[in-house]
Amino acid sequence: MKMKKLCAALLAMSFAVGVGTGMDVQAASRSEIGEIQVNAKGSNFQYWNKDSASFQALTNYVKDVTNKKSPNFIPVEDRIAVFDMDGTLLGERTPSYFEWMMYVHRALEDPTYTPAPEDRAYAQVVKDAIYAHAIPGDMERKEAKSQAAVFAGMTIPEYDDYVRQFMETPAEGLTNLKRGEEFYLPMAEVVSYLKANDFDVWVVSGSDREAQRVLMEGVLPIERDHFIGTDAWVLASGQGDTDGLDYVYNQKSDTLVRGQFVLKDVKMNKVSNIAREIGRQPVLAFGNSSGDASMFNYTLSKNKYKSMAFSLLCDDLEDDLGSTSKADKMRADCEKNGWTPVSMRDDWKTIYGYDVKVAK
Repeated sequence: MKMKKLCAALLAMSFAVGVGTGMDVQAASRSEIGEIQVNAKGSNFQYWNKDSASFQALTNYVKDVTNKKSPNFIPVEDRIAVFDMDGTLLGERTPSYFEWMMYVHRALEDPTYTPAPEDRAYAQVVKDAIYAHAIPGDMERKEAKSQAAVFAGMTIPEYDDYVRQFMETPAEGLTNLKRGEEFYLPMAEVVSYLKANDFDVWVVSGSDREAQRVLMEGVLPIERDHFIGTDAWVLASGQGDTDGLDYVYNQKSDTLVRGQFVLKDVKMNKVSNIAREIGRQPVLAFGNSSGDASMFNYTLSKNKYKSMAFSLLCDDLEDDLGSTSKADKMRADCEKNGWTPVSMRDDWKTIYGYDVKVAK
C-alpha cells in the first residue's frame, strides 16, 4: 500500500505495536497529525538507521541530559532546541525554498495580481537563478525585499490562504508529493522525541514567519509563538505611511495587513533573534547550511550546559534532489567546527516516504 504523506508516516509513530518498518501505513490527512501522541519518551524511531553515529549521538545526549543523576543534567526550563526549517525540517530543492517558489508564482504567474515592474523584473532574475542552480550571494536580501513587496497589502487571513493554496502544488522533481507534504520524516521524529523529553522547540528560519506557521499547522508539535523568521511589517489597513507612534487602530474599520520588508533571519541575525525572542541560549541546534553556522556556534560557545549542533548533509540523490558537492563542503565544515553531521542518505531509511523518489 502506498505511503504518500508525512501524515501517514507520523500516524504510524503513535502505535508502538505492529508497525514494523512503516511501509504498510495507511494515509492520513494533515489535520489528523495534531491528534498523534508519541509513545513513552518518543523512542519509537522508524525512519532512522539506529546504528548511525548521528542517531547514537543524539539519543545518548538526550538520555544523558535528562537523567537527574547525571552531572550533565539540564533543568527543563533550559532545554532549548532550535531548528532551521528549509533543508532541515522540509525540502528546499524542489527546486528552491517554498517561499521563493511562491514569490515567483505570485510575481510572474498569478493572473489575479499585477506586480510593480521592478518586482516582476526581479522575480524573473530569481527564477532564472533558481533553475540555473546559480543563486548569487546578494540575492537573499534583495529577494526578501521584493517578496515582501508582492504580498504587501494582503490581510493576514488572505496571506495564510495563499500559502495553503500553494502548498497544494506539486513538489517539482519528486514523485507523489505536494509542497505542503515536503517534511523530512526522520526530523519529524526528532521534534516529537525532543518534545516528549521536555525540550522547548523553536523554529529559527530564513523563511517568512507567518508562512512557517501555516506550513507547520497541525503537522509538528510546535507552538504558534515558537517561530522566528524573516519579517515584514504588520500594519493597520488604514495606516498608510503614518508611523505607528502616531496612528491609532480603528476598531470599526481597520484590519491587519502585510507591509514591507523588515529583516532577513539568516546567519548572525538568527543569533540576535534567538537572544531577543527566546532569551536563553539553546543547548541543541539543527540546520543544514552556512546560514545556520552562527546559530550552531552560538549554541556550542561558552554554554554552561552540555550542548550539540547537528547539520544535515544533502547527499541523497535517489530519494531527494541532493548535491554531493554541497554535502561534502558541509561535512568538512562539521569536522572543522565540531558540528555533528547527519547523512540524509546513510543515516535515514527514507526522507519523505517510501513511494517518493526523484522523478526521472
